[in-house]
Amino acid sequence: MHPDIHLQLHTYRSAELHREAAALRPARRGIKAQLGWALVEFGLRLTQERSASAAVRAPRAA
Repeated sequence: MHPDIHLQLHTYRSAELHREAAALRPARRGIKAQLGWALVEFGLRLTQERSASAAVRAPRAA
């Protein structure tokens, strides 16, 4: 396939996928839901940091 044709087909397909994604995107959530998900994400980050630092502080055999 000629490179120019391939790029043109890719451009058309990309635009089509963007339109489909925009149509399926849910409506904006309320401020409470956004805050709730932000807190969940923050909590997950805290637990990941603790599990990483716990490995460093693990007791060692003498």
